[in-house]
Amino acid sequence: MPGPGAFWVGEEEKKAIAEVLDSQYLFRFGDVNNPKFLQKTAELEREVEKQFHCGYALATTSGTASLLSSLFAIGIKPGDEVIVPAYTYLATYTAVIFLGGVPVLTEVDDSLTIDPEEIKKKITPKTKAILPVHMLGNPANMDAILDIAKEHGLKVVEDSCQAVGATYRGKNAGTIGDVGAMSLNFFKTITTGEGGMVVTNNAEYYERAFEFHHQGTPSEREGTKNLGIIGINFRSNEVTAAFALAQLAKLPALVTRLHYVKDKFKGYLSQIPGLKFRTLNDERGESAAVCVVELDSAEETKKIGALLGTGPIQESGWHVYSNMDHINAFLKEHGQPYGYGAYPRTDDLMSRTIALSVGVVDAGLGAGFGVNVLSTDEEIEAVARQFEEAYRKVKNEQ
Repeated sequence: MPGPGAFWVGEEEKKAIAEVLDSQYLFRFGDVNNPKFLQKTAELEREVEKQFHCGYALATTSGTASLLSSLFAIGIKPGDEVIVPAYTYLATYTAVIFLGGVPVLTEVDDSLTIDPEEIKKKITPKTKAILPVHMLGNPANMDAILDIAKEHGLKVVEDSCQAVGATYRGKNAGTIGDVGAMSLNFFKTITTGEGGMVVTNNAEYYERAFEFHHQGTPSEREGTKNLGIIGINFRSNEVTAAFALAQLAKLPALVTRLHYVKDKFKGYLSQIPGLKFRTLNDERGESAAVCVVELDSAEETKKIGALLGTGPIQESGWHVYSNMDHINAFLKEHGQPYGYGAYPRTDDLMSRTIALSVGVVDAGLGAGFGVNVLSTDEEIEAVARQFEEAYRKVKNEQ
């Protein structure tokens, strides 16, 4: 049950890996004067900078590593509070926690991304940053978030792990705030199995992220300096980078295809009387990974989901705060609201929404039913009719 990039793995990725294996240079650093050292990791970073129109890109081992590096880059320290949505993957929270910070959970709105109005209520003297998550490929309301951050002197780190290839107001998701974190996990838009990227336009933040991910060692770029930090090993490698380069070249066409599939799918679903869809903060900017439908009650959502072999987003494991026992224990210990009922609007939305797959086919994400990037027009229509049949059956029983 992969993300869309995994469906498009082909000869390009095989060739890229073979070239690196033949070179026998697998580490990201080596003798740049040796023609056998292909420098694929550095090439990947430069290509990301060009394709995403950002000043600096840094390859890491995962989206989680990218989040940790990004938060470190902006200076998150023990005791700092970081405002995060109550609907996100657990790595958003754990990245804050591992740096000694406290994630301050906040309600989401009908877009299933953080509600800017609720952010304002969560700001305290300890608040250092806002961490919006472009959940299920839908960019958060970045205009409003940036306005709040500017007014209160806060940094913005974008969790763009589920939105590689998405845009907001013409800008690439992840490049809008101070720093952005991306994931190349198996379930994401493009994939290397595991992998990630940090993107930023700030030279100082890039340098801090680089040193953090490379055991405190400074980057090789001119004009940088050793900041003397204690780092960790989140370095990518040449094989992963080569695979990522092949996938990155496919990203524009892949996103175009995702929008085509979703437009077809949603077009059929839109003919169902009374069916609602989640709010999109940029209608054409989303990565079109899923199609989220909003139903009238938790009861009918469960019934429809059961007929389709899926369920409400509320049941999507470690993507909903109330399902994370260890995170809730941490929140309780630190005097934060915790457990089901702490964020009633989010609870309600999670219980009444189903994520239908378009490109990301992942039951763990709640997208266990739907179509995929390879689906034909006939298959898309058939799946839409299957949903309609289940929807009408449950409605008629009420």
